[in-house]
Amino acid sequence: MPFTSLNPATGEFMKSFPGWDTPRLHAALEAASVAQAEWRLTAFEQRAAMLRQTAEELRRGLAEYAALITLEMGKPIREARAEVEKCALACEYYALNGAHFLQDEPVESDAGKSYVTYAPLGVVLAVMPWNFPFWQVFRAAVPALIAGNGMVLKHASNVPQCALAIEKIFRAGGLPEHLFATLMITSDQVAEVIAAEQVQAVTLTGSESAGRAVAALAGQHLKKCVLELGGSDAFIVLHDANLEHAAAIAVASRFLNSGQSCIAAKRFILVPEIADEFVNLLIPRIKELNVGDPLQENTQIGPLARTDLRSELHRQVTDTLAQGARPLLGCQPLGESGAYYQPSLIDQVAPHTPAWCEELFGPVAAVLRARDEEDALRIANDTRFGLGCSVWSRDTARAESLSLDIQVGSCFINGMVKSDPRLPFGGIKASGFGRELSYHGIREFTNAKTVWVR
Repeated sequence: MPFTSLNPATGEFMKSFPGWDTPRLHAALEAASVAQAEWRLTAFEQRAAMLRQTAEELRRGLAEYAALITLEMGKPIREARAEVEKCALACEYYALNGAHFLQDEPVESDAGKSYVTYAPLGVVLAVMPWNFPFWQVFRAAVPALIAGNGMVLKHASNVPQCALAIEKIFRAGGLPEHLFATLMITSDQVAEVIAAEQVQAVTLTGSESAGRAVAALAGQHLKKCVLELGGSDAFIVLHDANLEHAAAIAVASRFLNSGQSCIAAKRFILVPEIADEFVNLLIPRIKELNVGDPLQENTQIGPLARTDLRSELHRQVTDTLAQGARPLLGCQPLGESGAYYQPSLIDQVAPHTPAWCEELFGPVAAVLRARDEEDALRIANDTRFGLGCSVWSRDTARAESLSLDIQVGSCFINGMVKSDPRLPFGGIKASGFGRELSYHGIREFTNAKTVWVR
C-alpha cells in the first residue's frame, strides 16, 4: 500500500511512497539490531557529540523542515518552526544531562559494594502520530538513543515525508546508519514488528484504541511499553483568578496547533462567581483568531490534518449541541476546500455528552459550569482520561492543594500545560502509562540492574 502526502489546506496531492513487504521490513529490523549492538558500546561523549550535531542540523534546515510539517499536516508555520527548535533543544538537553541521568547509583547494603547500573534494552519500536510529527518522535527517540538503544519508527501514514526527513536528520548528525530507521509499514504490520526478536520494547503516542492494541501485543510478547494516549484536560478557573490572563492563556492552549494537541485545554470548568465574565472574555479572543493559509506568518488556525478528522469533530459538536449545549461561536466546517473548521465555543455542556466525555481534537472550546470549587474538582476527575490539567487562582497554595487531588500526570498552576525536557511527561487512566522526558523518560528503556559485590 502506498503512503500518500496530501496538503490538508488544499487537498492537493504532493507525493507517494511505496510500502514495504515482509522481507524488507525484517532486513531493516536486523540492520537496526546490528547497529544497536555496536552503538551500546559507544562512549557517552561520542553519543552526546552526535546529538549536538543533530541539533545543529535541525537549525540549519529549520525553514525547510518547518515548511514540510506545515505542508504535510497543516500546522501554522510559526508553530512549525517552534516545533523544530524544540527538537533541537531536546537534543542539547540530553547531550548535556544524559550521562548524569544514567550514572551508576551506589546503594548501602550488606555487600562490600552494591550499586544500580542502567543498561540499554536494545531496539525500541516507536509508533507515532501526525499532530506534532517531529517533536513527538524526537522526545521519544533522543533519550532512548543516548541511553544506548536503537529505534525503528512507524510514523502516521499521512506524514511520510516528515518520517523520512527525521531519519536523514539523525544521519546528518552523525548517528550510525540503521540505528534510527523509518519503517514504511501499515498499522497492520505493527504486530509483526512487536513480535520480532530484534525489538525489545515499544513506545506509542496516539489514540486510546491504538494504545490498547499495542499494550496487548507488548504484553503477549513480554516487551516493555510506554503509552501516551489521548487527553481531555481540565482548565479550572476559581473565583479569585486573574481572569484576563487566564482567558488569554485559555485561548492559546485550546487553539494551539489548530486544537490538535493531547494536552490542550479542552474542558473549561468554571465556578459560578466568574463563569459569565470568563466566557465573555473568551468570545472576542476567539473571534480574533486568524484562520487561513498555514504558510502565512499571520495565520493562527490552519486546517485539521485530514477531512475525516474534521467530520468526526463535527459529529461530536452536533451531538453535544443536540443534548442541550449552547453554541456561542462557530460549530461548523469552514470553506469548500481543505479541512478547515471554525474556531468554536460551546457553553453549558451537559454530562455524558461528547464534549464532556470524549476528546475533541480540533478548534472547539467547551465550557462546563460547576456549582462550586468542590464540584469543579469532581468534574475535572469525571473523565476516563488523566493526562494534564491547569488550575487558575491568585491563591497559589490553595490551587496547589486542589491540584494534588486531580487525577492526571501533570498539573500546572496559573500556566499552560506543556511538555518540557526537564519534566516527566505522561498520563494515567486511559491517557496511558510510563513517562517521557526528564530522567524518568531516559530510564524507561533501560535495565535497572543491581550489582552486588563482596
